[in-house]
Amino acid sequence: MSKLIVQNNGPLYGEVIISGAKNAVLPLMAATLLSSKTCLIDDVPDLKDVSVMKDMLMSFGAEINSDNKEELEVKVENISTTNGDYELVKKMRASFLVMGPLLSRCGRAYMPLPGGCAIGKRPIDLHLKGFKALGAEVTEGDFFVEAKAGPGGLIGASIYLDFPSVGATENIMMAAVLAKGTTYIENAAEEPEIVDLANFLNKMGARIKGAGTDTIKIEGVTELRGVTHTVIPDRIETGTFMLAAAITRGEVLIKNIVPDHVKPIVAKLKECGVTVELLDDGMYVDARDRVLTATNIKTLPYPGFPTDIQSPFMAFLTTVKGSSEVMETVFENRFMHVNELNRMGANIKTEDRIAFVPGDSELEGTQVVATDLRAGAALVLAGLFAKETTEISQIYHIERGYEKFVEKFRKLGATIIKVEE
Repeated sequence: MSKLIVQNNGPLYGEVIISGAKNAVLPLMAATLLSSKTCLIDDVPDLKDVSVMKDMLMSFGAEINSDNKEELEVKVENISTTNGDYELVKKMRASFLVMGPLLSRCGRAYMPLPGGCAIGKRPIDLHLKGFKALGAEVTEGDFFVEAKAGPGGLIGASIYLDFPSVGATENIMMAAVLAKGTTYIENAAEEPEIVDLANFLNKMGARIKGAGTDTIKIEGVTELRGVTHTVIPDRIETGTFMLAAAITRGEVLIKNIVPDHVKPIVAKLKECGVTVELLDDGMYVDARDRVLTATNIKTLPYPGFPTDIQSPFMAFLTTVKGSSEVMETVFENRFMHVNELNRMGANIKTEDRIAFVPGDSELEGTQVVATDLRAGAALVLAGLFAKETTEISQIYHIERGYEKFVEKFRKLGATIIKVEE
């Protein structure tokens, strides 16, 4: 097991380059199953989740060339099996995204139920609702789900999602691209990662309109070709480094960003008194020599405040003047980091889905646990502000979603090292 040792080394200064988005590249990789031709994905982050998805694709017969670590060349000329490997699926929830492409191309998919971060219920019922609407026969067991298309294949349909689930929108969209007729996904997720996947599929020859709005139209085609595509920058990593500058009262230029993707984070940081400016070469964040104040946040599906940045932002709010309220509406179990922050002296109280965060906390380093991916990032930020030394264990969560995490922070002047136990 590994752990991170973090110390307060004062304000962070310098530049950081944001990697390709984890939450975008995984569905793009799954989408390569839809074509027998070669697909080239550029700006692929070097993450454990990406490695798991590579193994997943190869288990279905994909040939993968990743000699250049930032590029991924995938060719799935023949699919050798439509059964998901349990040992891979249990490591990562996004592995379930292969079900739509397999069902679309082969007419069948069998998947063990997925794993991932324990941040609350993330049921797959909306995925299955979409498959059923497209004409698939779905069988659910205690530990697996199987979907089979009818003799005529999948048929386009109108599908209303009870919640704008990102994963369900992606899976249904991929299932529908080779279906006969037209599919409409209503109350669809509007996240930038949805738009990136639609752009990828359209380059392959799909006919998708409306991605990024609440209604997506997909006209089925008979086959898809190979494609070359660059992954969008990671908006959650962008937000994490914005908060790193803010919590250390530093000054950081963040490069390779899409400003529209981080509008809610920018707005809330400005409310707290942080200077955020868009320059020609990136996003400039300056929190030096000023009194930062409290604000309230409420997580919502995009374009609202992202749930993935809630825990890092809460860590920052413990350090400002005044009390804040944080409401989590997306996942019911995304306050596990609260206990760890309180171990550092935060004194946060929770009631149902609201956290009451007192500011001006004198955080002190101690031994804490990264209970999930974003909680781990929150604890690192808290450690950069706290007195004494912070030891963070279970950092495999962090490594699932942040590329060159320690290296990037060290380049900004952070005192952080990875230790093997």
